[in-house]
Amino acid sequence: MHTEFEIETRGQGTYEFTRDVTRWVADSGTGEGLLTLFVRHTSASLLIQENADPEVQVDLRNFFARLVPPTTDPSMAYLTHTYEGPDDMPAHIKAALLPISLQIPIINGTMTLGTWQGIYLFEHRDRQHRRKVAALIR
Repeated sequence: MHTEFEIETRGQGTYEFTRDVTRWVADSGTGEGLLTLFVRHTSASLLIQENADPEVQVDLRNFFARLVPPTTDPSMAYLTHTYEGPDDMPAHIKAALLPISLQIPIINGTMTLGTWQGIYLFEHRDRQHRRKVAALIR
């Protein structure tokens, strides 16, 4: 089985879509299998991360903003791919550092996520986007 999730983003940050995936897995009728999620973009990532305390998401975004600042930051003056805006090349770097695909076991018809784990798209660009995440159950 396969499908595609579309996630509307409003700029940099994390966007949880666990409920959508959970509903699709339940509707698939799969008892046991392996779910693969794959983001079809070069400036966004996928994460399994805590979904109980929203401060975790804020801290993640702030950490990666400090780790890879925009090209307007003097520390990034060595970058040459700058014509798509100061957030573009840093977005590609973040996507190279973070996962673009996830695998989650399905057992007894349910994803085996932990109690506080959620599935997130991590948008690395400043402006809004419509991101596509391919999903496959084997």
